[in-house]
Amino acid sequence: MIHVIATIELQPGKRAEFLREFHRIVPLVHAEKGCLVYGPAVDLETGLAAQMPLRPDTVTVVEQWETLDDLRAHLVAPHMVDYRPRVKDLVVRTVLQVMEPV
Repeated sequence: MIHVIATIELQPGKRAEFLREFHRIVPLVHAEKGCLVYGPAVDLETGLAAQMPLRPDTVTVVEQWETLDDLRAHLVAPHMVDYRPRVKDLVVRTVLQVMEPV
């Protein structure tokens, strides 16, 4: 199993617009071979001392894939190729963490 944390930093004030586009692809990604978990999350105010400062212009995508090959196929799936230009002007930067359980 592969775990992926995708941190997407957005242009200021563009999170809601980004999420509208993102939610359009979620069902398509869920139907992909090897997709176990795929969904966006945003920071939650908790009051916990160890929590980092809230990021109002960030979306974190939590993913799990059966194999690295499934993740690689996801990155070039037609709906992902179509999606990227639609959000290009909303995104400042995307950082991926790809991990395996130990």
